[in-house]
Amino acid sequence: MLSRRLLRVKVMQTVYGHFRGGDTSLQESERELFHSISKSYELYHLLLLLILDVRDLAERRIEIGLNKKRPSYDDLHPNRKFINNKVIKQLGENRQLLKYIESKGVSWKNNEKYVRDIFKFICDSELYQQYMASDDLSYEADRKFIAKLYEKVIGQYLPLYALFEEESIFWNDEAEFVVSIVVKTIKEFKEENGENQVLQKEFKDEQDREFVKTLFRKTILNHSEYKSLIRKFSRNWDLERVASLDIVLMEIAITEFLEFPEIPVKVTLNEYIEIAKHYSTPKSGIFINGILDKIINYLKKENPSERLINKK
Repeated sequence: MLSRRLLRVKVMQTVYGHFRGGDTSLQESERELFHSISKSYELYHLLLLLILDVRDLAERRIEIGLNKKRPSYDDLHPNRKFINNKVIKQLGENRQLLKYIESKGVSWKNNEKYVRDIFKFICDSELYQQYMASDDLSYEADRKFIAKLYEKVIGQYLPLYALFEEESIFWNDEAEFVVSIVVKTIKEFKEENGENQVLQKEFKDEQDREFVKTLFRKTILNHSEYKSLIRKFSRNWDLERVASLDIVLMEIAITEFLEFPEIPVKVTLNEYIEIAKHYSTPKSGIFINGILDKIINYLKKENPSERLINKK
């Protein structure tokens, strides 16, 4: 489910925490890494479940209106288009989602206020009002609406991100990305798939799982060697004053270069430069780019093995 970019970030966070933690074993930190990835997968399901709870709330509101002692015309003639949305109904019957919810106990039960607030936020949105006024009752229209609802409305509701930060330390930096995965999931829905519509897997494939494991383990095991290498090519810098995160990122980048010859060097460099820009200091990207470029050129010359020569 997670992109290679986010998997690299997860490795970075865990490696950084491992060395800051002092006496934490490699095995303990590795378990923490995979737990962090599992929590992202949990957030994915929680976001999918959100639209079902919003739909249920909308349905209860309609029932309350119908049962008023003196109902208005609108109470007696409610617009049921949202609660009858075909994609929401399909999602509510999805076997994979129901199985996950049952096994993990994921729910919005303790945060019903957020469900109510998001429902109001949705109802006030132009997207929702246009949808409710439309005569298009097709599955395609319903699917496009739910995808846009997550992207343009739910994904823009800032209090939701504050909630996620409170709920789990693992959800601080990735909620926005997980919303994009939910949008991608909805766009892939097909009416004929019914309750068997496939959702995202925790890892895209076994290669991604091995990528994470190898990147983490090899970085930890070769920490001293790689730090010495960084020190060698940082003679004009006071390494003790360089951001610790920058050093960790360079160590992981060196691991990726040496262990994954199928990944182009340019891709590896760009990935860690971009991560540095987001998570470290404003000058980190330039610093990391300069040092890694020297180290990689050195490794190519000093290790003329087939896998290094073949890296482009």
